[in-house]
Amino acid sequence: MDPHKRSATIEVMTADETVVGSGRFSTDRDGYAAMLGFARRWPDRVWAIEGCAGIGKHIAVRLLAGGEQVVDVPPKLSARARVFATGQGRKTDATDAHSVALVGTRMTGLRPVVNDEQLAVLRILVDRRRSLGEEHTRKVSQLHQLLLELIPGGAKRDLSAAQAKALLATVRPRDAVGKTRRRVAAELVADLERIYARKKAANKELEELAKATGTTLLDLHGIGPTGAARLLVEIGDITRFPNKAHFASWNGTAPIDASSGDQTRHRLSRAGNRQINRVLHTMARVQLRNPTPGRDYYERKKADGKAPMEAMRCVKRRLSDIVYQTMLNDTVRAAETGPGGQRGHDSDSSVTGSHPHNAGSSDKSLPGPAEQQPTTPLPATC
Repeated sequence: MDPHKRSATIEVMTADETVVGSGRFSTDRDGYAAMLGFARRWPDRVWAIEGCAGIGKHIAVRLLAGGEQVVDVPPKLSARARVFATGQGRKTDATDAHSVALVGTRMTGLRPVVNDEQLAVLRILVDRRRSLGEEHTRKVSQLHQLLLELIPGGAKRDLSAAQAKALLATVRPRDAVGKTRRRVAAELVADLERIYARKKAANKELEELAKATGTTLLDLHGIGPTGAARLLVEIGDITRFPNKAHFASWNGTAPIDASSGDQTRHRLSRAGNRQINRVLHTMARVQLRNPTPGRDYYERKKADGKAPMEAMRCVKRRLSDIVYQTMLNDTVRAAETGPGGQRGHDSDSSVTGSHPHNAGSSDKSLPGPAEQQPTTPLPATC
């Protein structure tokens, strides 16, 4: 399926890549019912949908609620298949659906989409928390601009709403422009106070929900409720990664080999899940600001001749391994204790293994070939 907001184009393909049907349907109630009626001609079916975390999410959720089996096709994979399948990379809804079908048929280990209500609630709340943070940053920037025009030199960088209110109390402009600036600045301060209260309540709710999942991510230094929730909703099942090197490549902390001849070097990866990369970056910054083993590891890397940014990337790479092992241990523990089991520290990592110097992987680690995964189940014939 090539999904859109108001339409979905599908192609039916068997395991031997024979196209046996196609169609374009609207996503309203009647169109969705017509699409399901068309698909019921093939009882043994799996839906391969492009971008289930994005534009395809709304229809994937509806299919899951109806008991259908759905796998997620990353847009990058379907784009590559389209170039080779259609020639010159021509792009239409029909060719997109064909490339998605090819990926769903050929590729192994595509991520199944599951209807996990707990993670769905977490995703809604963590997205809302992120929007509150972005709104806070935008209003603070507007407030700084007004204060710079009202007060010589402006205000300090890390400005709270209470501090801004105290500064405004010392300003008494006489002209109409100055009075307008002060009034708008006061409105921004009031907005910031409301946003701060909402952020505080959102953090508390996220922390309670994250703890209810049984995760020990909150025990890691530098990960708060928002970071833990983001890791849980973006990663999902940690066992879908064969090892920590594959996980590091997925989140963009594994450096890319850029060696040539006798020169051996690695460069920063701009690929990967940037939201998880941001959580790891925040985790690294927090560890570097405090007397932690993470900061010791950073200093050792700089003493070895690495530039500050290179040393920071090494820290992030090691923290990626720690997050991977922590989530893997949580999964194993949940399988052993079952639903409602108490969190414990019976695994090898827990908090004692949550520092970079305890991780055993290289900061230059890159994933090798993936092990064979079960192929997406599709009918061999119609």
